[in-house]
Amino acid sequence: MLHGEIDAALQRFWVDTRERHRFLQHDPERPILPPEQLFLRPEELFSLTQAHATMALRGDAAVDWARPLPDVSVDRGATEPLAALERHLRATPHRVLIVAESEGRRESVLDLLRDHKIDLPSVATLAEFISTDEKVAITAAPLAAGFHWHDSDGGDGTVSIQFITETELFASSPQTRRRRKQELVTEVDALFKDLSELKIGDPVVHLNHGIGRYQGLINIDLGDGASEFLHLVYADKATLYVPVAQLHLIGRYTGVSADEAPLHRLGSGQWEKARRKAAEQVRDTAAELLDLYARRAAREGFAHRFSAHDYEAFATSFGFEETVDQRAAIHAVIQDMISPKPMDRLICGDVGFGKTEVALRAAFVAVHGGKQVAILAPTTLLAEQHYQTLSDRFGKWPVKIAELSRFRSAKEVKAALEGIADGTVDIVVGTHKLLSSEVKFKRLGLLVIDEEHRFGVRHKEAMKALRAEVDVLTLTATPIPRTLGMALEGLRDLSVIATAPQRRLAIKTFVRNEGNGTIREAVLRELKRGGQVYFLHNEVETIENRAQALAELLPEARIAVAHGQMPERQLETVMRDFIAQRHNLLLCSTIIETGIDVPSANTIVMSRADKFGLAQLHQLRGRVGRSHHQAYAYLLVPDVQGLTKQAAMRLEAIQQMEELGSASTWRCTTWRSAAPARCWARTRAAT
Repeated sequence: MLHGEIDAALQRFWVDTRERHRFLQHDPERPILPPEQLFLRPEELFSLTQAHATMALRGDAAVDWARPLPDVSVDRGATEPLAALERHLRATPHRVLIVAESEGRRESVLDLLRDHKIDLPSVATLAEFISTDEKVAITAAPLAAGFHWHDSDGGDGTVSIQFITETELFASSPQTRRRRKQELVTEVDALFKDLSELKIGDPVVHLNHGIGRYQGLINIDLGDGASEFLHLVYADKATLYVPVAQLHLIGRYTGVSADEAPLHRLGSGQWEKARRKAAEQVRDTAAELLDLYARRAAREGFAHRFSAHDYEAFATSFGFEETVDQRAAIHAVIQDMISPKPMDRLICGDVGFGKTEVALRAAFVAVHGGKQVAILAPTTLLAEQHYQTLSDRFGKWPVKIAELSRFRSAKEVKAALEGIADGTVDIVVGTHKLLSSEVKFKRLGLLVIDEEHRFGVRHKEAMKALRAEVDVLTLTATPIPRTLGMALEGLRDLSVIATAPQRRLAIKTFVRNEGNGTIREAVLRELKRGGQVYFLHNEVETIENRAQALAELLPEARIAVAHGQMPERQLETVMRDFIAQRHNLLLCSTIIETGIDVPSANTIVMSRADKFGLAQLHQLRGRVGRSHHQAYAYLLVPDVQGLTKQAAMRLEAIQQMEELGSASTWRCTTWRSAAPARCWARTRAAT
């Protein structure tokens, strides 16, 4: 930023700050401090900067020395994501030095460039690059942003080098940033948008009178001129006119479909009774939660202690470089665990963003401190995959791992239960079997819950018996409102992983009419590049018929069938064969919804996508796109034009949420900005 721009920015800041202070409500007993007592004045700021080295560029020197860089960022949605960089490297007359954040990142960037046939030499220093004849090279340096260095005052020639950092290479385009900003609307904005879209006959909720139907706007003259009113009709054709000035008392009813909305009788007390019942349920839930969290606060947990050297050795075995958000989440979890206060942290991150690695680091700390770890998974397949991941990561450590799921024989389950009880099993991963009364832990120290929203009420009751003293870590991509609300209210700690892994591309999503041509084109596109395909058919009764039809349509495919009603061992064999790429098309039910990680599977075709909920669509789509290859999701419906309004809105929303991390980021950002409005609207809808 140039000196003049700094002056202008400071001037704008002080004008805005003084205006806000002038219009704030001042409490005489607790006066608000004036801005001058809170912030540095411009002259104070500049005087403090004198102690630091300063480079001042003015006029032509600034333009000549630091020219702006062209946009060479990766287009995550394109077939050739590095096309802009390739064009620039061919066309520019200047030398280009690509700067990675670290030596490890340099190797990752080099791999990405080589995948797109861009082969660059690596240099250790700027001096080495200047001394070579290479036009383009790559190095590692802690450079925050790139620039164009053009030095024409040296005696032996002109130096003109463009420094392009990962920031420029992987930054989103201005258009993408604008679109993302538009999508992050608050719930309050959405509330007013909903009211503006009301149609005649839509059900609405009046805060004082309950559910009625909107019949439009009318003008009524009350003696002071015509005023505008909302015309609402209640049960027994009773009419209520609501002044537009009281619009804040009205909300859309979202409990059931518009045709099935129950209308209240005006003056009958029916609405008050429903509100009291809802308030009692809220109080009961609140009292239960307060009791649980009071017990957790009163009891001292276990302050884990571990060897930093051993931890670093375990962390190094992670085959990837952590993202910024991932590092922050891991740090927060470890700080919670070394504290004597019982941990209760929610890790919210999109599918494939590295939540499992956070849990693995926490498990290592707990086991190193002599405690047992329980990892609770919603499905058998996910439990099996967690077991394999744990076995791989802890293979070099003296840690005993067991699994409780229907993939295990009665003999294996019995041995695991005995090991849990006598303390010889350090980590156990399982489904709801883990919550049965026969599971007795000797020294449980950490409970990891993967996708909490997939567990029922009885399962959550069993969880509460484990939660009073142990550290609890919850992982989710689509948190349920109560869980997220508790995190934002401070009852639970929250970490958001919104940064996509390097080289991860957004999944291209298409909504299409189901037809043989579309299916064959989608599947063959993936098979021809050596990948694998999920084909989702969520009707077990007809899944074999679909398998025969696909075999006739796609003789090139090696098809396997997987669904939840298969015998355990057969299902396990099918999934292992698919992971080993013995099959390249998996015809399956929603059993794959949570956590299945097959990096070579990068196309998913969903039949009757209109029958799935938004969170389910997001989870299913997350089964692909877990590598650096472009992934595709085809949402097939019988007739795009004939969809119900709700189904069309869901499919439109999942298409709009293509950006990496958009679902979890949008949800958490929306809740942060509008939690009170959302809670109020949700309470009204529930009643």
